[in-house]
Amino acid sequence: MTTPFDEEPHKRPGLFAGLRASFLTGIVVIAPVGLTIWLLWSATGWVDGVVLPLVPETIQPEKYIGINLRGVGLIIFLLFTIIVGWIAKGLIGRSLINFAEGLVDRMPVVRTIYSGIKQISETVFAQSERSFERACMIEYPRKGIWAIGFISTTAKGEVAEQVQTTGDLVSVFVPTTPNPTSGFLLYFPQEDVIELDMSVEDAAKLVISAGLVYPNRKEADDEENNGKPKK
Repeated sequence: MTTPFDEEPHKRPGLFAGLRASFLTGIVVIAPVGLTIWLLWSATGWVDGVVLPLVPETIQPEKYIGINLRGVGLIIFLLFTIIVGWIAKGLIGRSLINFAEGLVDRMPVVRTIYSGIKQISETVFAQSERSFERACMIEYPRKGIWAIGFISTTAKGEVAEQVQTTGDLVSVFVPTTPNPTSGFLLYFPQEDVIELDMSVEDAAKLVISAGLVYPNRKEADDEENNGKPKK
């Protein structure tokens, strides 16, 4: 003979498991949104804290609207950057930049810092040929072990001349998990690189998630065949 008290222990694990699953699902939904908003809010506040003290007090928006409106410094920074970029594209701007860089080259310590920051900026923000072309698979760190990589360019100059290969030598960036901004630059013969159909963005998600998030191949095929008549 059983009583309701005998069945209680069997019901509790199900209730707790359901609450735990709901809590974890809520975390998965809230965490990306919350962290994204927090990072944007913090970054905007940091830019405001750097830019607004440089703006004369007589023209600061806070003096006219009566409140410290977050984001004003960011807008000022964006406008200032656009103006500087527009001037730098002109003949006078390029001449001024070349003159300033010539002065910096005469300063040993400043020259090293400036050149390093300039290279990083050009690598991060430059367009067209500096972006990754395709995602790929390569055998690394040894035969039989495969890794995700990003094809950047075909090797040129001394790098290509010093290595004897039957075909082109391809430069591949192999990212680390979960931080894809760090990794290794490796050179592979073209025939040893297997190009993937997935986009660079999908491959980056795969790396960041440690293999947990795979691109939906069905959706990719649907987008690829969008507008094509079915056979």
